[in-house]
Amino acid sequence: MALADNTGSAKPGEDFPFPEIIELNVGGQVYITRHPTLVSVPGSLLWEMFTQKNVRSLARDSKGRFFVDRDGFLFRYILDYMRDQQLVLPDHFPERSRLQREAEYFMLPELVKMLAPKLSKQNSLGDDPCQSDPEELSPNADAARNLTSASATLPSAVAGGPGGAVTAGVGAAGTDVRRAGFITIGYRGSYTLGRDSQTDAKFRRVARIMVCGKTSLAKEVFGDTLNESRDPDRPPERYTSRYYLKFTFLEQAFDKLADAGFHMVACNSTGTCAFAHDQTDDRIWTSYTEYVFYRE
Repeated sequence: MALADNTGSAKPGEDFPFPEIIELNVGGQVYITRHPTLVSVPGSLLWEMFTQKNVRSLARDSKGRFFVDRDGFLFRYILDYMRDQQLVLPDHFPERSRLQREAEYFMLPELVKMLAPKLSKQNSLGDDPCQSDPEELSPNADAARNLTSASATLPSAVAGGPGGAVTAGVGAAGTDVRRAGFITIGYRGSYTLGRDSQTDAKFRRVARIMVCGKTSLAKEVFGDTLNESRDPDRPPERYTSRYYLKFTFLEQAFDKLADAGFHMVACNSTGTCAFAHDQTDDRIWTSYTEYVFYRE
């Protein structure tokens, strides 16, 4: 299929420094594409980079590929847009705001508009992918949003009111609503145990305490001690299993859950054993344990 000559790329024989096929290193991710693709949007950053005559001014990596110091994983969507000026994202895409920032950097105003949050009928900002989420459209989610909006007018009350009723939280702003739900925390532990005559065991500290449950509940209970780096920008009514805590003491997690009105309802654990060395009888025991908490 012939390409229309409106990309700004030069024809063979002209004094033009760029080849037809170009290799890019974007934040450590390698992309191979055609030059007309990179200059398909006039005025964009890539168009400015790959229509200039002085190719030496562009940064290159150790293998001679053109280097761009941006998010290499999100650049795949930038490159897809450059191919046909259409935006196609996975369902429930969690990094829409980050991609919008990348579109701004690459000077793609039409893509920025496509990624901008739209105003819903309730005059609140919403995200298109999340509006089709069954969790977002569930009656419980609607009730939770209504309770959240009404909580500002409710007096502060002690958590865990009688009859399992939803009561106002005791946060600093006085607007949090304590809702029923489950939170599961899990951890991997290991220790080395020697011969039967040895009474001491060499314990290793818990490397990471995982948190599973609804995002809003996890943030309410653990606050700033919750590490969200593995699942950023998660909507409040969505569930996640990728959060973990910034501390490694189970008792500290139990205290926070108890203060928030949660009670342990179940736990389970699995374990394996292996010899540490062929020449010794020392054994390494490893286990994975989960604790399930619930608040009415």
